[in-house]
Amino acid sequence: MAYQITDPIGPILFLDDLADGVLSLSALFITAKGDEPPPIESAAGMADAVALADHYPYATVWRARFSLPADRPSSYRWNGVEYDVAGDLTGDLRLAYVSCNGEEVGDMLREGSERNAMWSRLRDEHRRQPFTLLLHGGDQVYADEVTQGHDLSHDWPDRIPADPSPKALAGLRQHLRDRFFERYAALYSASELAWLAARVPSLMQWDDHDICDGWGSLPRSRTNSAIGRTLFAVARESFLLFQHAAVQGDLPGRFGDHSGAHLGWCIQANGLRILAPDLRSERTRRDIMGPGGWAMMEKEAQKNQQGHTLLMSSVPLLGPRMSLLEMLMVAIPRMQKYEDDLRDQWQSRAHRDEWRRMLTLVRDMAERDGHNITAISGEIHLATRAVMDLDSGRHLHQLVASGITHRAPPKGWARFLGALATLGENPLPDHPITIAPLPGQRTRYTAERNYLMLERTSGAWRAQWDLEQSGVTDQLVL
Repeated sequence: MAYQITDPIGPILFLDDLADGVLSLSALFITAKGDEPPPIESAAGMADAVALADHYPYATVWRARFSLPADRPSSYRWNGVEYDVAGDLTGDLRLAYVSCNGEEVGDMLREGSERNAMWSRLRDEHRRQPFTLLLHGGDQVYADEVTQGHDLSHDWPDRIPADPSPKALAGLRQHLRDRFFERYAALYSASELAWLAARVPSLMQWDDHDICDGWGSLPRSRTNSAIGRTLFAVARESFLLFQHAAVQGDLPGRFGDHSGAHLGWCIQANGLRILAPDLRSERTRRDIMGPGGWAMMEKEAQKNQQGHTLLMSSVPLLGPRMSLLEMLMVAIPRMQKYEDDLRDQWQSRAHRDEWRRMLTLVRDMAERDGHNITAISGEIHLATRAVMDLDSGRHLHQLVASGITHRAPPKGWARFLGALATLGENPLPDHPITIAPLPGQRTRYTAERNYLMLERTSGAWRAQWDLEQSGVTDQLVL
């Protein structure tokens, strides 16, 4: 049964680009087939919605592009409702960061108030003191179950047909499109997220569950098969459509490669750069990023940047000695099914050289005069932070916030990772990495649902986590 749209979903705001003191925005809408959303009204004029996708059985996806000032609060109007947007990126501001908005099994069946409890708190926090941008660090949807219900993909990735016909693959493509649509429509119709997303422009970066669990770390016989290529193509199409209000050939200006070979992007504001490399499009079992992703990062590293860079790494850039755990799991047959999860990490033995390359690049960026860099990550369903020592008494901070709706793993897992972290890690000589507790917490990893708040006041940056049971942490000076 196809997902039915009764009332329009939206507006869902996305930041397309930022230049010359103007926020270039897209508003996403989902309507029933045959319906059309009213235009956006702002001080710049009227913006009509255009249809982006009409290949769903009972729905159409629309986008309206418009602009607002980037140096002051403003508003827009849609369907008789006024929406306030904080908007000011020139001085003091607040950002929110979330990740892991779902679960691997049964996410569509969860009770809404339990599932979205932290979204409700983030909404209330915005009402108290507005956020300018909402950063999403990966796994905005959990698509692990979309392959079920079709003969070609039901047993993915364990067993796949060797030579499916073009007709069968076309049927699979439509099946997957419909299943991805169901998940995005359900997420964006949740009142807690919908209220925020209409008032705070989002910037999104994908991770494996936006495609399927472990995408890129699975064997190439799976990802390079006709089934795997179809799954990736539909996941990518859905990611662009529902997480960027875009389609192939019409990517927003912030993207590093308008051909879409990789989907990394960068936003440049007053004293702030938000840099989000794509760690999935070019990923293989041996490589986290490909030529396009590395070219974007090296280009950004050469810029004379003032102020602060927030580097969004969907998997944590700084972490404990996962290679030891990886060796243990490979040696125990019943644990080998978790190998792909560990290979997903920068700290995997398979990615050690690439990890050093990235850390060297980030270190060099951070050590430029007058510039600071902070890595922010999700993915692990825990909250933590890490520090890598740099020269001249400076530090690279990493902040991990995960997940906004994914329930926390057992506290024993958090304690185990904390014990592993006591061994230390120093992939770059003379630059040791330390995993540290959140402000006010006793353990290195906190097993509670959470989100992160970043605040710039008079040029100084601070971070706080909101933890589901423990509440808001003390501020961490960056």
